Amino acid sequence: MNIINKLTIRHLKKNKRRTMVTIIGVIISVAMVMAVATLGVSFLDLLKRQTIAENGEWHVQYKSVTSDQIKAIEEDGNTEKLILSSNIGYAVLEGDEVTDKPYLFFKGYNEEGMEQFPIEVSSGRLPEAENEVVVSDHLAKDKGVTYEIGDEMTVEIGDRMMEGEPEPLLQNYSLQRGEEGLLEKLDIHSTETFTVVGTIERPTWEEFWSPGYTVITYIDQENPNQKMNLDAVVVVKDLGRSIFKQADQLAQQNDIVGVGFNYELLRYHGITDNDNLHTTMYSLVGIIMVVIVIGSVSLIYNAFAISVSERARHLGMLSSVGATKKQKRNSVFFEGAVIGLISIPIGVLAGIGGIAVTFLFINSYLAGALGTDVNLELVVTPASVLVACLISSATIFVSTYMPARKASKISAIDAIRQTQDIKLTGKGVKTSKLVRKIFGLEAEIGLKNVKRNKKRYYATLFSLVISIILFLSVSFFTNNLSRSVEMSQAGTDFDILVSGSNGDISDLESLVHTEGVTGYSLQKTVQLTSLIEEDKFTKELIAVIEKENIELQDGKYPYYVNVYGLSESSFQEYADKVGTDAKTYQDLEDLKAIIIEKISFQDYEASKFVETKSINTKTGERFDLQFPDYETNEHTMLAEIEVGALTDELPMGINTARIGGLDIVVPMETFDAILHDKARNEVQSFLYMNSSDPMKSQEALEEVVPSSMYIYNVFQNREREQQMIMFLSVFTYGFIALISLISIANIFNTISTGISLRKREFAMLKSVGMTPKGFNKMINYESIFYGVNSLMIGLPISIGVMYLIHRSVNETFEYGFSLPWLDILFVIAAIFIIVSSAMLYSISKVRKENIIDGLKQENI
Repeated sequence: MNIINKLTIRHLKKNKRRTMVTIIGVIISVAMVMAVATLGVSFLDLLKRQTIAENGEWHVQYKSVTSDQIKAIEEDGNTEKLILSSNIGYAVLEGDEVTDKPYLFFKGYNEEGMEQFPIEVSSGRLPEAENEVVVSDHLAKDKGVTYEIGDEMTVEIGDRMMEGEPEPLLQNYSLQRGEEGLLEKLDIHSTETFTVVGTIERPTWEEFWSPGYTVITYIDQENPNQKMNLDAVVVVKDLGRSIFKQADQLAQQNDIVGVGFNYELLRYHGITDNDNLHTTMYSLVGIIMVVIVIGSVSLIYNAFAISVSERARHLGMLSSVGATKKQKRNSVFFEGAVIGLISIPIGVLAGIGGIAVTFLFINSYLAGALGTDVNLELVVTPASVLVACLISSATIFVSTYMPARKASKISAIDAIRQTQDIKLTGKGVKTSKLVRKIFGLEAEIGLKNVKRNKKRYYATLFSLVISIILFLSVSFFTNNLSRSVEMSQAGTDFDILVSGSNGDISDLESLVHTEGVTGYSLQKTVQLTSLIEEDKFTKELIAVIEKENIELQDGKYPYYVNVYGLSESSFQEYADKVGTDAKTYQDLEDLKAIIIEKISFQDYEASKFVETKSINTKTGERFDLQFPDYETNEHTMLAEIEVGALTDELPMGINTARIGGLDIVVPMETFDAILHDKARNEVQSFLYMNSSDPMKSQEALEEVVPSSMYIYNVFQNREREQQMIMFLSVFTYGFIALISLISIANIFNTISTGISLRKREFAMLKSVGMTPKGFNKMINYESIFYGVNSLMIGLPISIGVMYLIHRSVNETFEYGFSLPWLDILFVIAAIFIIVSSAMLYSISKVRKENIIDGLKQENI
């Protein structure tokens, strides 16, 4: 080690406090970079595992392959695992009246497929021969059809076909119905006999609208059943962006007609044929890294700049005895290298440890926030460690470059005289006479000092401003998320929704006595039309007609009409809320309805929330209800209905129509009397419930509700959204806290070092009569100037950023812009506390300094 480097290390040891502040700042910087890299890798790993748990682990699918093509795929150099799968077909479920789920759906896998796809065995075992099957256990719950292990089933298997459609319908298509009944039929292609060897949980790929209960059988890879339409699903060895080209080439070489990819899983491996998606992913990570680097550079640069200022006379003396520019420059670079060698390993470990602790805390929220049973696991890759080390090394190099250049240019005379840092003019430190008049001489001296040390002042100011902007912006964003969730749930007056099937409420009626249910509304709904005269138009509808140049039909506008039929008890309760007599609506010879007069909705084009009337009418007036057949473009007259009452009250679960729409509420008997057979096919049925314990009620419902019906727990969704906000808040506020730590370290470092460098100045002021009280007053005013100036810059920028966030959120949710005054007051108090603490800490080090020793003070 040369003499210059030895002197540099000695300087670091003698300035322990500044060295430690710099090391801590670099450690925080490295820890943040490492934490962001580890978080990104770990979160991608979570998404991979979640996707595999839901859809299986595979990368490429070759459709409708032959034995020769299977062999070619298996022998391909990039094939790691070969899975054979087949959508064998459907069989009619014996004894089932035609419901929304009248089939058994047979799907086959080879041994690899049973392992790679998420198949959970409830009892027995998986099939090991082509004549063995496992059946979904929810078949017994839904239909009461029970298959015991060892039972045999003989079924006619076929494809779901619709007239005019060349391709069969698969599980993602619900049962196709028409006016005359089913629009689809089974095209039988084989009769098979199977032995049941076990039961499985409902597969994740079987949606509630899927028409068949899943039955899985075995495909013998050595001798596959030639009647099956086989797909070859591949797990590849080497994942890369060339996977798309390689798969297409293999398909072309072997005349394979179709190739598919598991795009979701590949995306989480960083492989996508969508360059825009790649750009978005890397841009987001890049922005976070840039913010960290800017905050880190501001600290580390300032630390080394101060170091050079402290060592100015020392470097000048070295120059006077022959030290070259290169040696002086390398002295600063060496200082950076020493700091880096100490800080980077500690920072990497701190970042990994911090994320590990965060994961332990956040995993309790994760299941609710993301709707997954998969937890975040700490994943550290050599690449993420290397990236963190390289970014941190680059940050230290950038931070030391300017101070190193400055050090190389220090001349011996300027360094010994210490004139290189502060070059003053009278104009440069001129202050207003009002400052001395109002605040006194001490305030004027403090302000002049702020002005003469501009570089140090700007560095401190920058750190304070960054902290203000980050805290207010992120806290405002998080508050907006919470407010948006509240608005999205506004008007939602139920906890659980159960959707029926094709207007049949018989299954729903038995659910109203579920454990915990405190209130309910059982209803049917259908959308009809009505031609409304011009004198009943609202001004908002007139504006829409003129703007879109809509042509009226004989001077009438075709309103769409949402008709809601409520069960007897639900309608009685609703009529009482409206203030009308429910009995007057039960006459099927003279049909009456309650009209919801007031509508309110979000107009996304106009970016505003609209509240207006739906129609200008009054009780006693009548209008026609028609059924629109969109296939033939004909309208069938159904009934004439009288306005029985007008109200702003909404039945449980109902949202209002938009402009040009109308909501009417009738008893269930009236609803059924209005409709003819074709219209009944369009009816939907719903049960809305409130519960004293929504989660327990949902569990009870899941025990009895068939898989063809959908349960939506609004309470759970609301909780999940709140947990997602908490999930995001942990990371965002953690990020703010670390950036703020860097900024606070920077502020303490700058102010305390600045105070240390001013020992001679303080001694001179004391020698000419400044009292301890005056000295404290001067320091207090300096703190105030730092705080006020940072707030004058930081608050307007923060308000601008908050307004931009508000405008972006306003695209979806319309509400007025209001400042978070509590957060602003907190920031103002925090800024003055930080600056004052730094000042008091620094002054405590020099307060008892002897005047003679201070006048003799030289920088180390």
